Order: sequence, then C-alpha cells, then structure tokens
Amino acid sequence: MKQLISIAILFASISALAQANYSISGKIVDELNQPIAFANVILMTSDSELITGVSSLENGSFTIDNLMADRYYLKVSFLGYKSYEQELHISQEQTLPIIVLKEDSETLSEVIITNRKPTLKKEVDRLVFNIENSSLSEGSVLSALKNTPGVLIIDDAISVKNSTPTVYINGKKIHLSASEITQLLESSTANNIQKIEVITNPPAKYDAESGAVINIIMTKNLATGYRGKYFTNYTQGVYPKFTGGLNQFYKKDKLDFNVNYSYTDSKKDRYNFETINYYDGNTIDEVWNTELDRDEWSKIHNINFNMDYAIDDNNELSLSSIVLLNPVYDNRVFSDARITDVNNSPLYNYGSLIISDGKKEHISLDIDYLHSFNNSATLKLNSHYTNYDYNRTQNVRSDYFDTADVFGSEFPYNFQTAFNTANSQNTSIFISKLDFNLPISEQTAVSSGMKVSRTKTESDVLQTNLNPNTNATIPSGGYSDFYKYDESIASGYLNVETSWDKWSFSGGLRAEHTVIDGHSLSANTQVTQDYFKIFPTLSLNVNPLENLSLYYNFKRSVERPSYQILNPFNFFLNDNTIVTGNPTLQPAFTNHYVLGTTVNGNYTFEAYYKKTKDSFYELPIQNNTENIIVYTPVNVEATSEIGFDFVTHFNVTDRWFLYFVGSVYNIKDESFIENNQVTQSHWSTYAAISNDITFLKDRSLNANLSFVYVGRNLQGFRLSETILTSDLSIKKSILKKKGTVSLAVSDIFNLNDYETTFKFNNQNNRSIIKVDNRYIKLGFSYAFGNTTLNTNARTKVHKEKDRLEKE
Repeated sequence: MKQLISIAILFASISALAQANYSISGKIVDELNQPIAFANVILMTSDSELITGVSSLENGSFTIDNLMADRYYLKVSFLGYKSYEQELHISQEQTLPIIVLKEDSETLSEVIITNRKPTLKKEVDRLVFNIENSSLSEGSVLSALKNTPGVLIIDDAISVKNSTPTVYINGKKIHLSASEITQLLESSTANNIQKIEVITNPPAKYDAESGAVINIIMTKNLATGYRGKYFTNYTQGVYPKFTGGLNQFYKKDKLDFNVNYSYTDSKKDRYNFETINYYDGNTIDEVWNTELDRDEWSKIHNINFNMDYAIDDNNELSLSSIVLLNPVYDNRVFSDARITDVNNSPLYNYGSLIISDGKKEHISLDIDYLHSFNNSATLKLNSHYTNYDYNRTQNVRSDYFDTADVFGSEFPYNFQTAFNTANSQNTSIFISKLDFNLPISEQTAVSSGMKVSRTKTESDVLQTNLNPNTNATIPSGGYSDFYKYDESIASGYLNVETSWDKWSFSGGLRAEHTVIDGHSLSANTQVTQDYFKIFPTLSLNVNPLENLSLYYNFKRSVERPSYQILNPFNFFLNDNTIVTGNPTLQPAFTNHYVLGTTVNGNYTFEAYYKKTKDSFYELPIQNNTENIIVYTPVNVEATSEIGFDFVTHFNVTDRWFLYFVGSVYNIKDESFIENNQVTQSHWSTYAAISNDITFLKDRSLNANLSFVYVGRNLQGFRLSETILTSDLSIKKSILKKKGTVSLAVSDIFNLNDYETTFKFNNQNNRSIIKVDNRYIKLGFSYAFGNTTLNTNARTKVHKEKDRLEKE
C-alpha cells in the first residue's frame, strides 16, 4: 500500500509539473501563535486523490510549488492536534492566512517516556536549553539552572553576563527576593522542565527591568486523564537536607490543571573570615580579624497551582498561584574577633552570639484570559496580586576580653553589650496587563500592550538595648525606624517582527512612567522619584550563506532597587558588622550592544559592550571613626563592560553531547566613594563545559559532567579571586521506566569557595567565604497514572508579575 501511494504521488506530481505555473505558501501555528514544525501538509483533489505533500519548517512555514490551476483540498495534521482542512481554488500565486491547529489530547495514547540528551539551540536573542527527560531533570530546578549555558550561580546569587536576570516561569515573572527565588528553585523538582531560555536581548513586551531574562518553561500535559509523580531526595553537605513532594496533573475535555507540592527541611553552614584594616588618618590604627560561623535552619512549603479552562475554541481562562511558606527561617551566628595593631600585637578581642528567628510568607495569584480571533490574532488579559510578609527577631550579645582572654576590670576589657532587634515587612503588589498580537502576514507580526502596577510596602525596625545581666531595657541605640514605600509604574509597548529574503528584523519601543515615594518616619526623611523613560530594543539578522548568520542586537533597560534594599532593614553579624538597606538608591540604566555571527549553527562568536549609569552593589563600607563596617547597597556612577564570547555545541558521538562557552571581558567601575573619586578596571575570563552521555543499550542511564571556571574579576570595586565549580549528575530509569534513581555530586574538587578584596584610599578589607555547596544528593521519583511523552508539548506563555528582588 505504501508503495502504491508513493507511485501515485510520483505520477501525480509529474503530471502537475508538466502543466503547473503556481504555488501556495502558508504558516502553521498553535493556539498561542507558536510555530509548529514538521506538521504534515497534504494537497488532494476534490475526490480525495492525493496530489502532493510537504512538512512545515521549524518556523512553521511551508510552500508547495508546481501547481496547475484547479480546485484542491488542503489537509494539515500534527500529533496531538485536530486536523485542519480547507478547500482551495488556485488560479494564481497564493499566500494563505495563518493556519491555527487546535489541541486534540484525545488522539494521544500512553507512550513510555524515554531518556535523551539535553539539546542546545542558539537563537538571535537567546540560548534555548532543552533538558526534558535528561539526567538534569532529576535534580532541583536550581541544579538544572547551574548547568545551563551562560548562567552563573555563586553563593545563591544568579547572574547572566555579570548582571542579575529576571526569572520567569512559563512567561510569568517571579515576585520574590533573590534568596527566595533560590529557595523556590531549590525546593522545586526539575522533572517537569521542558526547556530553559536564557534571553540576553528581551523584546519590548518584557518589562524594561528585564535586561536579561531566564524563562523556565514547564512541560504541558497532553494526556487525557490523571497522572502524577512522587519525588524525594536526600542531600548531605556540611549538614543534611531533605526534600519530598508530589506533582499531580489532570486533563479532561476543556479542563487542564496541575498541582505541585514540595517540602524542604534543611540546615546550611556558612563560614566567613574577614580582615579589616581601620585607619586613623592615613595610617592603619587597628586590624580586625573576625571569624563568622553561621548556621541557617529552614523549613519550606512550596505549592504551585495552574488551571486552564477552554471556554470554547476561541476563549480560555487560566488561574495560577505560587505559595511559598517559610515558617522556620532561623540563624545562629558565632563571631570571634581578634583586634591587633598594624604590627600584629594583640589589643583586645571579643566574642558574639547572634540568635535570629524569622518566618516568611509569599502568596501570589494570577488570573489570565486569552481570546483567539479568527485571523489568528490573540488578546491576553492578566491580573496579578502578591502579598509578602517577612518577620525576624534578633538577639545579639557580645563579651569583650583583654589580650590574655581575661574578662578584666576596665573598658574595653570588662564590657558586655546586648540588644534585640525586631524587623517586619509587608508588601502588596497589584498588576493589570493587556497584550495584543496581530499576524499581518506569514512574514510579519505586530504586538502591543500596556501595563499598570502598584506596589506598597511597610517596614518596621525596632532596636532595644538591654542590660546584659538583668535584661532590663535601656535607651535605644538609634537603629530603629519605620519605612513606607509606594511605587506606581504605567507602561506601554509596540513591537514588530518581520522577515524577507535572507533577513529578519525584530524591533520595539517600550515607554514607562515611574513614580516612587519612600518615607522614613523615624529619620523624618522622604525620597521621591518621578521619571518617564523610553526603552528601545532591536534585533537584526541576515543569512548571507546557507550556514552563516550575522546579527546585531541593542537593548536599553533599567534596574530599579528592590523594596527590601531600599529600607533600613538591619541584620547584625556582630556588634561591628551590619547589613542594611539604602533608601536613597537611584535606578540604574543600561545600554547593551551585541554583534555576532553563527557558523554552521554550532559555532557562535559575539562581541558586546554595556554601559550602565548608577548601577548598585552591596559594598562593605568602613567607618574608620567608630570601627564599624556596614554592608550596604550604593550607586556606582558608571560601569562599563566590553567582552568577547564563543559558544559551541555538537554531538561528539550519538551518545555524547557537548557544549562549551568561553568569554573574555573587561569591567570598569567609576564612582565617588567616601569623599574620593575611585576608578578600577580588570580583565577576566569565564568558561563552561558540559558533557551529557547516555549509557546502556536501552539508553536508560544518563550522566552529566560540567565545569565552570570564573577568573579573577571585578564587581562593584570588589575584586573576586578565581573559582571553579564542578558538578556530576547520574540518572537511571527503573521499574519499567516509571521510576528513576539519581545521584548528584556538587563541587567535586572543593574549589567553589571565593575570596574578595575591597581596597582603595581608606577602605581596606578582605573576606574569605565558604558556603555549603559541596554535597552528595540521592534522589528517587516514581511516575504513575497516564505517563505520556510530552515531545510535542506546546507551552502556554503568560506574562509577568512584579518584583521582590535582592535580599
């Protein structure tokens, strides 16, 4: 039968070719306007006789040539979608309206999931890292992110090209502080991740704050019925950690929902050794060598809920929520400080114990409505609400001793300090958003939208000094404050995407009006900001040869200080070391230029330049009068960066996939600090290599081995020494491929601790930081229900929320 059909197609094609003068072309997308590659496009006569057929390309387009004038029937089909049929009368060249395939989950039967290697695809403005069913999918989302090209995670801080990215899940921005994003990703399993997009040049539809975006796209359930997965893992670092959870999916007719729950119980260790040289005028007066041993206990409940309801073929309603409950967030800090003169002769010392108890609650809710017009245009409406509560109490006690470690009779040798601080913060975020996408033709699409957001936060810091012996209250030490913050942002954007011949273009313009009012009641100070800014973005690509691509990107973005670092929220590491906020911070504006080329689809070369005004970093500023060091965020007047990148990926064998990223770059910081103009610059290198290998005949054993090297580099006047991260993960399918056991080893060579130096004028301090990131992790998961392969999944993309950034 196949041979007969092939012969019929051949003769029909030859006959048509002899008389044909016309062609038809078109594009195939899903209901979310995402292109469908490799769809079957068949042309038949009116009596269902097969004429010819093609498959759609990666961008969803197709062309059928050599057709004679006649009446035809067009049929388009793709696994998991309802077939599309259309009658055509061809009498001239035709470009068909965009064809939209609608999902048809009933056509899918149970398919056994097979393991595969991750894949990497370099697009004009992003890297797309597909890890679905690979060995990386059995760890946490954070561990998968650590192995993503271009993403660097050091001390729970995520960065892309030396900047803090905005993190999205399925196109929705995560409204958490930097540390809480890390907690969320670490307590979430990666076995539901389809791919990770590292977008270095986000289009105008993203907030202007999105200088770089990490979009984590989860798989979509195409199977009708119920399925789920249990998962658990045990991690042994300095201390043990346990995570367990359950993912549940259900789909029937118009309803599709999933609920994910995980619980993490962990204890972490962090060790700092700090040397501070305090000055008296131009000479060093005292040298403080301080050891800080910090233990952190945390219990986290993470709940994610998503529901999609198809009202009809053109309308869909969605509800999603993230709940992050952290009822236990406790710290114990043991501090031992040895004070000497410049010649290392002992002067005195002291020991401190800081007991900190805290808890956090984060609840966010999104309601989305999607309408698809008959001309393939889409209209999306989003409403978002976030409520965030953070409470922490601290008790700080210190004992001072003489050079012989004797608690003597005179100051500073007979001295004790004791005080309590109570910190609380409540933040509410409201957002309304509208996005409209209009395909003009097969080659051109226009999108536009608007957004309004309102953020209100109140922070209360109360410090009470105590008598160390009686605990009686004595006058406060001046660190109490009540801070109110109110922010409103109204924005709109227009973006155009088009292609012609060998060229493609994407350009947009975003306008944002920001009004900020920060009020410190205790200090009776008020900081206001009111500004209107334009943020253009542009991507231009040309393919002069079949295997050669040239592109240029430009992006202007803004980074606004987060709510937490704007308020005077104090955390004491000891009597003389304080972490606090800065309500006078200004937003940072960045212009980012990229020029690059891709050869054979596997080798990418880029040159880039970034210029930032008023970038902000947390710096260790010394008070040489009172011998206090305060870690506080400050604006750096100008930061410039120039760099050269190389990216490659290929299959060494059919079982071994490799990617490599290398970068050479220079960072230059210029600013006025402590009454002095300071300029520093430094060249550095970055390299990452990842190997994914499949073993055994049935390919049920997968392994990933990766290394990341970061050379000596400059970040906000702080010079960081070289580090090397090394990670190994192994995944084995068992129990008829429904179960999975995994093993992960992090920081194999124990070279991920880092050292920083902050030295100029009368600022001279150094830190050696050892974080609890060397561990062994054992994991197990078991899938049940209808375990269907999601190879053809099309992921719904909603938009953003707002921000609760660095803590």
